[in-house]
Amino acid sequence: MIQHFLDWFAFLQGWLFESLVEPFLFHSGLGEYTEDAFEGVEWFLIGACEVAALWLVLRPLEAVIPAQRMTDRRARWNDFIYTLIHRLGLFTMAVFFTFDPLMDRVAGALRMEGVHPFNLESLMTGFHPLAAFLMYLVVLDFFDYWFHRGQHKFRWWWALHSLHHSQQNMNLWSDNRNHLLDDLLRDVYLAVIALAIGVAPSQYVLLVSVSRALQSLQHANVRIHFGAIGERLLVSPRFHRTHHAVGIGHETRGRELGGCNFGVLLPVWDILFRTANFAPGWHGTGVRDQFERVNADGSVRPGRDYGRGFWRQQWLGMVRMVDAFRAIGRKRAS
Repeated sequence: MIQHFLDWFAFLQGWLFESLVEPFLFHSGLGEYTEDAFEGVEWFLIGACEVAALWLVLRPLEAVIPAQRMTDRRARWNDFIYTLIHRLGLFTMAVFFTFDPLMDRVAGALRMEGVHPFNLESLMTGFHPLAAFLMYLVVLDFFDYWFHRGQHKFRWWWALHSLHHSQQNMNLWSDNRNHLLDDLLRDVYLAVIALAIGVAPSQYVLLVSVSRALQSLQHANVRIHFGAIGERLLVSPRFHRTHHAVGIGHETRGRELGGCNFGVLLPVWDILFRTANFAPGWHGTGVRDQFERVNADGSVRPGRDYGRGFWRQQWLGMVRMVDAFRAIGRKRAS
């Protein structure tokens, strides 16, 4: 069954490349990118398969065991647009294959100087391929945890990342609801680390695919947890919903920055660095400043607009980031 699927996938990849992509490249004078484009078709097909699988598996679960009632179906469709942009390989593919030759040049220059860059493969001699794959997954997840911590620590970065948290109707497509600049930063960061530790392009495709599938489950509007032990082995929808909870997941001691449950795939990092919150419950999601508040003098402070459409959300993210930098500048000047 699996081999049949792989054969079908390889046939479809070859057919799409030979029928559409390759003729376009040569017609446009871009024949030098043929090899990278063939890999790009693979990214595209994997993303398309992911989207179809998510729709077939998670969408029915959201209908049967929802964690909360959907109040804005348009918001879910908007998240779907983000998913198509991200899952069909536009950013991840471009970044990885841009940095691949650059990293090769850097490694070559270092070898000429007698310096041999660290490569995780050298520590895994004799490892079963599955064990090596899991090792890469764990290492990348460790670095991803700290990247996520940074998104919640620095005000300018939170100004971008808060778009991801502003979804009050979290759903299976919400994993990809990110500012494009924030996505670009993360893809560059992970691509450089993956190349630095020796991840091959074919391995990276699979690593990204597995990670994305698990993150879609975490964001799904489903009332699912993994039990006392399972919750500590793999990030569950309940564990991650706590991270998105208003006033809990993105705040520390009443301050806007901080939070809990930053683990992307594995809760072990939250346990080790004391940011885990395993409290039960299915909290409402969003960012506190989205909601109307009453000031001490009785005046009403309206909620902040995060936008409803894709372009509006992207623009307002840039506005928030500029405002954050201005606030930092004023603080330093005072």
